[in-house]
Amino acid sequence: MNAAARNCEGPSGIGIGRRELIRFGFGGLGLAELSRQRSLAAAPPDTALIIVWLHGGVTHLETWDPKPDAPVEYRGPFGAINTSVSGLQFSELLPRQAALAHRMSVVRSVVHRGICHQQGLQTLMTGKEQLVLKNKAEHPDCTCVIGHHRQPSTRRLPANVGMPPLPYGGAAYLGAGEEAFVVSGDPNQPTFQVPNIAVAEKQRPRLDRRVRLLQGVDSAQRALWENPEIAARDRHYHAAVEMVTGSEARSAFSLEQESAATRDRYGRTRWGQQLLLARRLVEAGVSVVTCSFFQVEKGVAGSFDDHAVNWDCFQAQKERAPVLDQSVAALIQDLHDRGLDRKVMVVVTGEFGRTPKISHVDGKAGRDHWPYATSLLVAGGGLRMGEVIGATDSRGEYVVERPLSPNDLLATIYRHMAIDPERHLVDHSGRPVAILDRKDPIPELV
Repeated sequence: MNAAARNCEGPSGIGIGRRELIRFGFGGLGLAELSRQRSLAAAPPDTALIIVWLHGGVTHLETWDPKPDAPVEYRGPFGAINTSVSGLQFSELLPRQAALAHRMSVVRSVVHRGICHQQGLQTLMTGKEQLVLKNKAEHPDCTCVIGHHRQPSTRRLPANVGMPPLPYGGAAYLGAGEEAFVVSGDPNQPTFQVPNIAVAEKQRPRLDRRVRLLQGVDSAQRALWENPEIAARDRHYHAAVEMVTGSEARSAFSLEQESAATRDRYGRTRWGQQLLLARRLVEAGVSVVTCSFFQVEKGVAGSFDDHAVNWDCFQAQKERAPVLDQSVAALIQDLHDRGLDRKVMVVVTGEFGRTPKISHVDGKAGRDHWPYATSLLVAGGGLRMGEVIGATDSRGEYVVERPLSPNDLLATIYRHMAIDPERHLVDHSGRPVAILDRKDPIPELV
């Protein structure tokens, strides 16, 4: 179930098998510990977040901030089209999203200094500037923070699901028990299965024996130490077993329960079925779902990392854009049609933008890393829709209006999820660390 997330830093694999599940679920900081921690929290409000992660960093000029009047060495070969919001234009590659622009808001002015993929993601998704190149974040990313604060132990679904999770992110000092539940593979394939939510019949006796053994050990410890936390631990093991063996998780992950028309609307592609699965999960009670977009089945582009040394960026755009356009538009419309647009906030972004000025290598065109002007989409969450926040200059190089930081975006997310961003977490040294340095969301959205 490993999946390679391709970019210029090279491949990275994410996956967990049943053997690892058993070790993870019934040891130290596994599902049981996760259940124990969440039982200490009050029931959360009924809100959710879907992050559509455009792995590698998506160009703003070929998506939501086109520059049709810029010199040819900047604007590229694609034109701009009007949207359903007066005065707002998208790239001609995104006609379905353009027709739904009134159901989303566009932020064109996020700025940070994370120049590489690791630094860019870690800065954008933690709110803590990361300028040293590390493959794991020093602070927990927002999905793990949300998972840490959400879902009481009575739920039989994970709070945080990654299909797969944010690359280079993670729970950091929150501990392994707060990492996302990993879903790898292609949900568009008929052989697709979600690991870790079902146990084969032949393995049930072994699992039952292990549970009985743990119950006996816990009972002995409880009698010896009279520790109330130990007395509660076997309940959390049962909660972990229920999530692995129960029907609720299997039902939420079952795309077969969707009509053929709905599946077609999202697109019979890896990306389209990921987003349909994300909608099913938040509808069932999952708090945060990340859909990391890479690996177009028939395309040359394995991510949005559009260096000319990787591929011709404009050819890649032509192959990716219809899939991106259809899947995101279907998700936004579906959430609205099902009355979920206030409950569910959608954020579509990558770690940064791409250079407005086109580069060339061996006859191929490319756009390189550019954290100085990042565009992203926001939809749902009870936020104001049809807004355009910020602006870049005539060539798309630098923000000239309403510069925003990752902190601004994350404060907006945490507000929707009813998490106080000034609340403190505890790092590895025991030092309290505020989730964010500032708690003010983007006012144009709220």
